[in-house]
Amino acid sequence: MPTPIGNLSDITLRAIEVLRNAELILAEDTRTTIKLLKHYEISTPMRSYHMHNEHKALPKIIADLSSGSCIALVSDAGSPGISDPGFLLVRACVEAKILVHALPGATALIPALTLSGLPSERFVFEGFLPQKKGRQTRLKELIDEQRTMVFYESPHRLLKTLTQLANFLGEDRNASVSRELSKKFEETVRGTLVTLITHFTQNPPKGEFVIVIEGN
Repeated sequence: MPTPIGNLSDITLRAIEVLRNAELILAEDTRTTIKLLKHYEISTPMRSYHMHNEHKALPKIIADLSSGSCIALVSDAGSPGISDPGFLLVRACVEAKILVHALPGATALIPALTLSGLPSERFVFEGFLPQKKGRQTRLKELIDEQRTMVFYESPHRLLKTLTQLANFLGEDRNASVSRELSKKFEETVRGTLVTLITHFTQNPPKGEFVIVIEGN
């Protein structure tokens, strides 16, 4: 079940109903999810489910589901499975023939792609680039990519990533950077990679970022 990426009003009526009626909510960070639950006066029990415990937690969750429990999976913001935990659980449910529903809802990549002004009829979502091993290999693979590319990035790695993208794809490649989507300080900056590097050198990055780059 997707949760708002910023503005708490960006949630569907169905999602609120699911959160209220579920027997348990699996949350990436219960401290984050509790804010959403309090806002909508939801008292459903929660349990942590994140990248550091998902393998260990899986057997118990599958056992509960197999016995008839109704469990909702949420991430901190956006859709589970999209650069967030979710894939392992869904795969395990499919293998165990447990019914899974995926609710539509908020995700950062689609608004950022729309706001970029770049072609959006065909695109590739790359999520977060590898932090160390495999990073340069991935960048080399993208040099000839013809579709618009979408990346997620954190503020402390934004300039490094933009610089590496410029080195591999070319400084004159058109791109956009969106931050704090749906929040008070939402902003989208557009231009070539080199102009974006200049902008964020002069304006230190704050918030969560989505980078959109035109294809070759």
